[in-house]
Amino acid sequence: GVVLSCNGFDIIDLGVMVPTAQILKAAREHEVDIIGLSGLITPSLHEMVHVAGEMERQGLDLPLLIGGATTSKAHTALKVEPAYSQGPVVHVLDASRAAGVVSRLVSESKRDAFVAEVRADLERVRTRRQQRAQTRLVPLLTAQQRAVPLSDTRVPAPNQPGITELSDVPLGDLVDTIDWGPFFTSWQLNAPFPGILAHPQMGEQARKLFDDAQAMLAKIIDEKWLTASAVVGLFPAARTGDDVEIFGLDDAGQPTDGQQAMLHFLRQQRDKAKTRCLADFIAPRDGEQVDWLGAFVVTVGHGVAERAAAFEADHNDYDAILLKALADRLAEAFAERLHQRVRREFWGYAPDEQLDNDGLIAMKYQGIRPAPGYPACPDHSEKQTLWRLLDAERRTGVSLTESCAMWPAASVSGWYFGHPDSHYFGLGPIDASQVSDYARRKGMSITEAKRWLAAHL
Repeated sequence: GVVLSCNGFDIIDLGVMVPTAQILKAAREHEVDIIGLSGLITPSLHEMVHVAGEMERQGLDLPLLIGGATTSKAHTALKVEPAYSQGPVVHVLDASRAAGVVSRLVSESKRDAFVAEVRADLERVRTRRQQRAQTRLVPLLTAQQRAVPLSDTRVPAPNQPGITELSDVPLGDLVDTIDWGPFFTSWQLNAPFPGILAHPQMGEQARKLFDDAQAMLAKIIDEKWLTASAVVGLFPAARTGDDVEIFGLDDAGQPTDGQQAMLHFLRQQRDKAKTRCLADFIAPRDGEQVDWLGAFVVTVGHGVAERAAAFEADHNDYDAILLKALADRLAEAFAERLHQRVRREFWGYAPDEQLDNDGLIAMKYQGIRPAPGYPACPDHSEKQTLWRLLDAERRTGVSLTESCAMWPAASVSGWYFGHPDSHYFGLGPIDASQVSDYARRKGMSITEAKRWLAAHL
């Protein structure tokens, strides 16, 4: 671990996916005042509850901060706080608010009132969620019978079936597809871009940040700070229940009978007339006729860690954070640009598509690119199949951690569905019968399946 200083506080950063025992051992050795946990992907939710339970078991009474992209106030209220009664548990929406939370927790005059306010807020969340929990779920078989039939439209076979690699893609080619809205949101400047630059309250700060970003972006491109690479795979596929079977290709690019992989998806179970599952957007095999599905990994992350570390060593945390934010935007822009090329060239089902960047951001095109971990397919472990299909680590240098987080972080992966019926949706809550069915299909234990699907149980 390393010790950082931020806003007057010393922070012991142990790193990524640190075991519970090591976290609590470091907390005791360094006599820390607060423990903070950050969860980036779904399995982290389970680990946070485990850490809280261990803190309770070991008699600790330190404040516990919960943050990160995959966390929520609801998860904190329903799962984490009930496991740890001896110290306050606070959900921190984003890192920019952590200093204010910590200031109140270490203040003798403000702590008690703040802790009481937080506990009351989490209790209100629990009450609301318990009321919502009355939502009726239907049995899995009933939900499957309510699947929306796929229309008869067929997506054509790709122009370039199989795997296509792109290496050392010019970063300048990605600038026009950057979506700047999330960039400002990550700095807690919440207003639409470009209007935010003229906002009466936030405009001055937004313009300063945007100017700094443009100056650094020019250096990133001109001095080649980062490297962009990608791999795309377009494969013959067929729906099999709530799964999708991926077939191989012969030397001529024609589908074979041999199974290359099986993708596993989940179905909505709320009691409604129509249910959704991503497998519904792929047609079953009809004799020799198959459907198609794509997979991709893009990265602009190589070079980020080294450059950011150099900034931090020079006590320039602002530029380190700015660089990471820009790398994330470039990675998302690369994913957008690559999807556009897939629709027009590699797959070619929309060769005449003409959309400006606003149209791309608004997703006015045919097809979707959901990723394992998205609301429609929340199981991050499906990335393991995606990586095997594409041989992604060898081809892009992007690896998966044990919890299936991508490294380097400025990377994006997912599936391509090309059918005009395909659209995004949220899975929502599921019951034990679907977890059991899913575990059987994947060949994993029910306990393991629950860990990956914790947010939906």
